[in-house]
Amino acid sequence: MTAEPPEITDRGHARRRRIDSRDPVALIVATGRFEAVDTAHFLESGQREKVIEHLFVGDLLRCLWRRGSRDIELLRAEVDRAGYDLVLESRGVLRHIQLKSSYRSAKTAGVGINVHLARKPSGCVIWVWFEPETMDLGPFLWFGGDPGERLPPLGDRVGKHTKGDRTGLKAERPNIRVLRKGQFSPLATMDDVAQALFGATNSKRF
Repeated sequence: MTAEPPEITDRGHARRRRIDSRDPVALIVATGRFEAVDTAHFLESGQREKVIEHLFVGDLLRCLWRRGSRDIELLRAEVDRAGYDLVLESRGVLRHIQLKSSYRSAKTAGVGINVHLARKPSGCVIWVWFEPETMDLGPFLWFGGDPGERLPPLGDRVGKHTKGDRTGLKAERPNIRVLRKGQFSPLATMDDVAQALFGATNSKRF
């Protein structure tokens, strides 16, 4: 799962430029202040990603259980080479899931997706938005097809490395396609996520 760096608007300028979110000094220089978000979300982004992943899995499994789904299998990818973080199977549907995350006030306009995800049966992307102080999850953004369908077309906008070379040139990442926020469908609750993943069930709430 990848935490996307924020886009910072320079004071007095209309244009946006991307700041290295791991560098708090760069954030101060670019904005003149700290954003009202714990800097640990930048400095410890790797750990935060794992926290979000564990929270997401726990909430989703609880939701599926309450909806009456018991035949659930879960696998985690050791490396993010094939474009997915999780593999979930339930009710005969196999999902390869790429997770993305952003805190709710982030200005992130798009995320990079590995083209290899499109080769997987029922591959999908779930962009998790969360409250930075409480780590409460939601809402969610969804990019994927119905159960049994492959990913919709990823488009031709090729991703680039966040850091440039000595000349400032940022090399392209040929296996990455950038999806705009507007290409995703909004999902308000984890129940909506479960339904997008595995279809409608007879919900059992208690």
